[in-house]
Amino acid sequence: MTLLIITGPTASGKSTFAIRLAQQLNGEIVSADSMQIYRECNIATAKPTAQEQQLIPHHLIDIIDPTVRFSAAMWAEMAREVIAQIHQRGKTPIVVGGTGFYLRALLQPETLAQVSPNAALRAELEQLDNHALWEKLIQVDAEAAGRLQPQNTKRVIRAIEVALGEKVLLPEMPEISYKAYGLEWPRDVLYGRINARVDEMMVQGLMDELRYLTEKYGRDAPALDGIGYKEMLPALDDPELLETQTEKLKQATRRYAKRQMTWFRHQLDVEWLDAEKSTFKAVILAKAGIQET
Repeated sequence: MTLLIITGPTASGKSTFAIRLAQQLNGEIVSADSMQIYRECNIATAKPTAQEQQLIPHHLIDIIDPTVRFSAAMWAEMAREVIAQIHQRGKTPIVVGGTGFYLRALLQPETLAQVSPNAALRAELEQLDNHALWEKLIQVDAEAAGRLQPQNTKRVIRAIEVALGEKVLLPEMPEISYKAYGLEWPRDVLYGRINARVDEMMVQGLMDELRYLTEKYGRDAPALDGIGYKEMLPALDDPELLETQTEKLKQATRRYAKRQMTWFRHQLDVEWLDAEKSTFKAVILAKAGIQET
């Protein structure tokens, strides 16, 4: 049976749409979001609320602590198992999220490979400044450079390590047939939604959440590398920077949305839906998609 995927850039309304779709299709949602996997990271990740999760079963949300590093391969393995279990219950699995490399790991397992840490290479790379690291990454893996941020030194170093390291291929997994639908907005409308979401996050208590996470897990916790946390860290130390860092968060999120759209258009076969119009057509399309063999 064809797997149904709902994707799109951040703030496009995927979660709300997927819940409505799951209600129509007797479905369960499998999150494909690399930040919503972390426990206690709720506001910055725009995680579905407890009430929303009560409406429809959600999977692969709140599965690890913020101190744990989690790979796309690990997620894909868990996702395949969850999808199989949903099928066994006679339900419709709906994969929902905008983390492209998670979706690629699930749909194109042949691209996965494991690379062991290389302490000597890391020590060498850690001596370089951000600009030199970024130039190195572009040279060895332009695709990874397209989805990472130059300021995210830890991930840039790991990406270089993976590109240069000796890869151990993972066991072969069966190919998944899928139908992907993306929610698309005019750029100015999407950017307005992003700005409004960030403002709402601040009202909901993003800074309190960030303070709690840093005190409990430390500032080096992998979860705090994510957009929404790292931009706001300076404001924890200097409240006068709150407005400036909030604008930087909006800008970073808009840039991330742009990178997501570029990735989806080049790496995933997506049928784009006008998010401003009625979703009835999307429901019909989804039903047709999951009936394909």
